[in-house]
Amino acid sequence: MAGRLTELPGIRAVVLGGSRARGTHRPDSDWDLGLYYRGTPDTAALAALAGSFQGSPVEVAGPGGWGPWVNGGAWLRVDGVQVDWILRDLDRVEEVWSGCRQGRYEVGIQPGHPLGFWSPAYPGEVALGRVLADPHGELTALQRQTAHYPEPLRQALAEAAWEAKFSVASARKSAPAGDRLHVSLCLSRAFGILAQSLHAHHRTWCLNEKGALAAAAALPDTPADFEERTGEALRGLDPAAVETAAGVVRDVRAVLRTTAG
Repeated sequence: MAGRLTELPGIRAVVLGGSRARGTHRPDSDWDLGLYYRGTPDTAALAALAGSFQGSPVEVAGPGGWGPWVNGGAWLRVDGVQVDWILRDLDRVEEVWSGCRQGRYEVGIQPGHPLGFWSPAYPGEVALGRVLADPHGELTALQRQTAHYPEPLRQALAEAAWEAKFSVASARKSAPAGDRLHVSLCLSRAFGILAQSLHAHHRTWCLNEKGALAAAAALPDTPADFEERTGEALRGLDPAAVETAAGVVRDVRAVLRTTAG
């Protein structure tokens, strides 16, 4: 499939991503293929190829069809197996990577990413993926670069933990009134930021919210009972939960003030 895809106009490389690439998949896990393109991909050609693999018509969303960051793609069912094609604009990925090396990043609104799409996910996907087809060697070269986590990005994301404290302070004002929506959003954002900061502190890519708290809890020097305490706060959503969250933020920020190993 990867080889056939790179024969289409604009498709420069195909990368296996997600749990399948990292070896953490379950038997029923999807197969996620990143389709890296330049210019404007030929969605009609993609749809025709997808249909030939699935044996029935497949709708392909072009750039922007799934939002500004996930971009577009298609969902296929091939021989009873779920295969997801996810479009990635290689020029944009390279631009984001250039910014990351200088300590710049964005957090954009994106369906499917309730805590926002953190732009370092782009180079992180390249770093953690398995290149399946790369006839021009572009993704392979980029993957070699992303193997080294940029120190300016590490510092910038670690310093972002200040917002976690701010979010908890906002939740503290709403919790006594029983405003569970606002409290839950504030605490979720606080913990999501801490997960990003902890991963960056250890020069480890964090791609999205899925499994982020458990992964952060497994990192060296993460405060004891981190996952349990964050879970307790998200279950409570009351003034006591806010104070639990405040303690977690305080302890994580203390870790982030130390030098990464």
